Amino acid sequence: MNRSAQKTAKKTDHQAQFDSLLPATQLDRRGFIVTALGAGFALAVQPTAAQSPIKTGTEGLTAGEVKLPAAGGELVAYRAMPADRTGLPVVLVVSEIFGVHEYIADVCRRLARAGYMAIAPELFARYGDPRKLANIQDILAGIVARVPDAGVMSDLDACAEWAGRNGGDAAKLAITGFCWGGRISWLYAAHNPSLKAAVAWYGRLDGEVNDRTPKYPLDLAGQLKAPVLGLYGSVDQGIPLDDVQSMRDALAKAGGKSQIHVYDGAPHAFHADYRPSYRKDAAEDGWKRMLEWLRHNGV
Repeated sequence: MNRSAQKTAKKTDHQAQFDSLLPATQLDRRGFIVTALGAGFALAVQPTAAQSPIKTGTEGLTAGEVKLPAAGGELVAYRAMPADRTGLPVVLVVSEIFGVHEYIADVCRRLARAGYMAIAPELFARYGDPRKLANIQDILAGIVARVPDAGVMSDLDACAEWAGRNGGDAAKLAITGFCWGGRISWLYAAHNPSLKAAVAWYGRLDGEVNDRTPKYPLDLAGQLKAPVLGLYGSVDQGIPLDDVQSMRDALAKAGGKSQIHVYDGAPHAFHADYRPSYRKDAAEDGWKRMLEWLRHNGV
């Protein structure tokens, strides 16, 4: 059986049951359910007393919720940038499955302190609000599995266009993302010819395909329009090292400047400082590598 056949998708029983409860018009909705961002962390991943999430202040920054035009209405996003400055390089920030909660907002503020306009759109907004669900399986089956890659690419394009009209330099565009957003970062690097650089934090490289997720990074290694830095952990239980090596091989075959760095002993979500998976050394080194990658590639 070839690779494409092996990846033929079938809905899980959970997903099929969820879809059966919704009217047909809701399965392909274009309007937005999420029209505002709340404060705090997603319900499914509340920090415990043992965690001390990084908190970046807004002094000297313009930071907070914005709305921007996208297909079907206004897309809500978190934006942070140095105050009273224009012509800023732009970084699109793509969330994990938990949506744009406090961790992602803080990542935007950290990037703003490094001199960037950072924008994190709520890309699940047409399908539900993962921040309000306490069960990760409900988030995956009820929201994430229903989001089409093509729609995500369109919304990210809308963010990039908005940034260029609102203080950002459209010629200096990058993207970074975590987990679900890591995979999206690879895809966007194959989608947008104007992109200068991408950094993908532990994004899936391969998986089952369907009409919503027809391709994975391994399918697109030869189509990248911008160099990608992939940051992965050696003990990530969701992303086998075999996949990482296959991606390295595919990138080498394709040529170009994309690279992958693997942190020995690091699990999935090693940058997520609000979760037990956080690994300080790997997270800090990855952040340094990301900033160096962006600047080296003109962002």
